[in-house]
Amino acid sequence: MGPLDNNLRFQETVVALREARQQVLASNIANADTPNYKARDFDFSSALQQAMSTSQNQASAGGPAGAASTASQPGMPPLLYRVPQQDSLNGNTVDVDAERNEFTDNALRYEASLTMITGQIKLMLSAIQG
Repeated sequence: MGPLDNNLRFQETVVALREARQQVLASNIANADTPNYKARDFDFSSALQQAMSTSQNQASAGGPAGAASTASQPGMPPLLYRVPQQDSLNGNTVDVDAERNEFTDNALRYEASLTMITGQIKLMLSAIQG
């Protein structure tokens, strides 16, 4: 399954990171009214590069491939604090409108990745069936 796995590894990694980011963004939105809550996020591009580098190193060493990262697993990108646009009286740094925009953007990109994976699988099945 090596070549087939390699073909889907990138999209698998993207979906796993999008899922992890969706959880972080949802947590920010859920804590919009929590005093002193600090909004968190991670740099998606850097996390993807790191995950792909780790995945390639593991694959070449014969280890498990892919990046099924979640918020509680090692390999989760480091969470950064968001810089607030405006100070709040209760110390909360969540900008609900900005978080909702990020959440929606991430959800659309997640769906696009799933669509691409589905297309790749259909193309491979078509090639196999011949």
